[in-house]
Amino acid sequence: MSIGGGPSGPSGRDELRAEVTELVARAGVTTNLDLIESMVETAIELGQGNADRLDLKIARAALVEMSEAFEMFAPYDNVPKVTIFGSARVIETQPLWELTRSVAASLAEQGWMVVTGAGPGIMQAGMEGAGAARSIGVRIRLPFESGANEVIARDPKLVTMRYFFTRKLMLVKESSAFVCMPGGFGTLDETLELLTLQQTGKGVPTPIVLLDVKGGTYWHGFDRFIRQELMSRGMVSSDDLDRVLMTDSVDATRDEVLTFWRNYHSLRWVGDVLVLRLRSAPTPTEVAELDRTFNWMCTSGHIQVSGPLGPERAGHDVEHLPRITLKLDQRHVGSLHKLIRAINALPSAPPLTGDSSPAQAEVTESGNGRGVR
Repeated sequence: MSIGGGPSGPSGRDELRAEVTELVARAGVTTNLDLIESMVETAIELGQGNADRLDLKIARAALVEMSEAFEMFAPYDNVPKVTIFGSARVIETQPLWELTRSVAASLAEQGWMVVTGAGPGIMQAGMEGAGAARSIGVRIRLPFESGANEVIARDPKLVTMRYFFTRKLMLVKESSAFVCMPGGFGTLDETLELLTLQQTGKGVPTPIVLLDVKGGTYWHGFDRFIRQELMSRGMVSSDDLDRVLMTDSVDATRDEVLTFWRNYHSLRWVGDVLVLRLRSAPTPTEVAELDRTFNWMCTSGHIQVSGPLGPERAGHDVEHLPRITLKLDQRHVGSLHKLIRAINALPSAPPLTGDSSPAQAEVTESGNGRGVR
């Protein structure tokens, strides 16, 4: 990012950049200076460009909302979180309410925090199940809703946002598992966003559960539409729904979430090499079998055991964990969940307990322009 030109020419731009650097230093910023300075430069570029007042208000409000949300989530960075999506119109006497309470309670008992949109219906049921201490709310300001539900209304673990896109970012970014209950347009939007992020590799792999009451038809209808109208036309792949679990069981939901993080810990790109960090070291025989089964995902070479790579060592990035590496063909990034599930099923994997918690992924720059650590 560079500050735009003007009458002052290159020397003027250099002088302005130096002033930005000085301003950031005076503000007491000591980490991530390059990013902070770039953000200040971007704000100046908006002023120098053709953005009108509404454009600037949107940009400012989005940044303010994200800043407030980042600050609210920060104390819970190392606590695993599951986001529950679902209808605000469900009432307490409906079976979906009790099902949501039960699944939230089940995951909270395993040490997870439950994130919802903080509204009524499914959102309130989830927070009741988890309890106030294990609930986090990301509310949207709507003209026809009076405020957050009573579980989270006066809790510091609540942030209110104006824009759906910033709210959805926080509901997705901060969680390592997702439970989608039946709902309206908003729930479908959130569910399809999750599937899109997984399919395209723009989001790190996570467990996604489509949960309904016994005998419910909501997700079966969704599945039927995807298969009949999208798969049949080649608009999505035949295995795109393999990454989700569709169930009516609280126990199956809990186990799906925990099992996904049983052995797999996190991933990171280092150049064109994908590093998968594990909780237990695989045996040579297991690695050979993984390579035989999943080598089709590689552009070249083999799936192999590795120690921490240079950038990981430089950043002291979970150096103690065992690793496997591969040169992943980006066309197969949406199939990573298959490899992860095989890793979790290895005989060397640790026992399935509630102690396994996901690493909080942070999107970072790497040799190919994106990475996770």
